[in-house]
Amino acid sequence: MALELDARQRAMLEEMHVRVWWPQAPAAVEQPTPQAVPAAAAISEPISAPIPAPVPAPAVVARATPAVAPPAPAPQPARPAVAPADDGRAAAIAAMDWPALQQSVAGCEACKLCGTRKNTVFGVGPTAPQADAPPRVDWLIVGEAPGEQEDLRGEPFVGQAGKLLDNMLRAVGVSRHGEVRGAQAAFIVNVLKCRPPGNRNPALDEVAQCEPFLKRQIALLQPRIILAVGRFAVQSLLAGSVPDVQTQPLGRLRGKVYRYEGVPVVVSYHPAYLLRSLPEKAKAWADLCLAMETVKAVESP
Repeated sequence: MALELDARQRAMLEEMHVRVWWPQAPAAVEQPTPQAVPAAAAISEPISAPIPAPVPAPAVVARATPAVAPPAPAPQPARPAVAPADDGRAAAIAAMDWPALQQSVAGCEACKLCGTRKNTVFGVGPTAPQADAPPRVDWLIVGEAPGEQEDLRGEPFVGQAGKLLDNMLRAVGVSRHGEVRGAQAAFIVNVLKCRPPGNRNPALDEVAQCEPFLKRQIALLQPRIILAVGRFAVQSLLAGSVPDVQTQPLGRLRGKVYRYEGVPVVVSYHPAYLLRSLPEKAKAWADLCLAMETVKAVESP
């Protein structure tokens, strides 16, 4: 509201250069400049000036804050389930002789296992007749991957599973080093040439990178029989000839003779599995007998 001032009070305010707002005046109130207003006016103005009615604050309409989604990650190129070995690398490995193949395995860095291994595990068998030639063998034993002891020594099947394998082979007249007179010679390899950390299962891309090495070993050794022990060895060797090999249990694949690059293949259990499942040793013995019969059939005219 406005103050009720008489003529004398208004005259005094005008002498003090204090302008009073009158509700009936349509004109806007002029604001005095700082230079024109004395100190007294600054003190008196709050007293004489009308107190404006409070202006109601505008109504605030509550709005739901939209959820801000996190930025979408940049699209990544699709990756195949199995990283195939480089075609040029595979072709180069396929043309290597035995010494070059050994050197290539020793210096391989095709997958991440090269960063955790202590030694590569090329394989073991009888002494070659010549330094630049592969040894002469009858049997090729293909396992899955090196374990802790194999990684330390750079040789496959050197632990308890290796002792069991040697005893099984010796029972059918086969020796890994050819030290037994009259015994057939065997060369022992793994699908992977490096140990997976913690003895975990081989990864598909690791198997793919090592397969050219295994394929070249088979081509150079020219064994008369391949004994595949363990699921990953069987899958690696039979993927091209048995369409559902990835889903079939190992037990269902036993008892038959397959082919890999023209070489007969017999499927059996891994010796490490036999150490945990003693009743399965009888089945493994049957597999060895099948392999032995297959070798005899190959020898027959």
